[in-house]
Amino acid sequence: MSAPARWAVVVLVLAVAGVVALWPRSSDPVDHAIPTRTQRTVDLDAVRGQAALRPCPQGPSDARGPEPLRGLIVDCLADGKPVDVASTVTGRAVVNFWATWCVPCQEELRVLDTYAQEPGAVPVIAVLVESKEADGLELLAKLGVRLPSVVDPADGVRKAARAPRTLPLSYVVGADGSLTQVTDPVAFTSVEQVREVVG
Repeated sequence: MSAPARWAVVVLVLAVAGVVALWPRSSDPVDHAIPTRTQRTVDLDAVRGQAALRPCPQGPSDARGPEPLRGLIVDCLADGKPVDVASTVTGRAVVNFWATWCVPCQEELRVLDTYAQEPGAVPVIAVLVESKEADGLELLAKLGVRLPSVVDPADGVRKAARAPRTLPLSYVVGADGSLTQVTDPVAFTSVEQVREVVG
């Protein structure tokens, strides 16, 4: 390469470098981070209104409920207020554990809701586990189930009852506060089955 050609290349490189250096740039920093999924914001009050759950029952002040459940504070899904779960089942009752991902739980919730509205039915309390509060409310609204319900994100109620982690899962609370797991049927599919188990 001749000397004039080399000088032409040097001049060209310097010209390009000068143009790049003087090129106007945005004053805003460019965010090259990978975009993340934004979390869905839910108006819990609006979802509660749609679900229109019956309020969590409260037993008499001198009734204490099942001993293993005493002192366990959970949130009532109907209003979001904390409640001692033992105070919701101070006499004969049914406690049903469910999760939004549990398909058999959905039919069982409908059956229990129908049963709970019958004259002479014992109270039924539903305990939402392994699920988000908003998701539980939305599913109950979709199913048309109005059962009094609590949400237990720490799974303290199942642990206190020494319950297996399988779902669906129901317990009958005796008049003496005893907890008896329902094993037959594993999931209620008819109101008649609930009546038979409750007695």
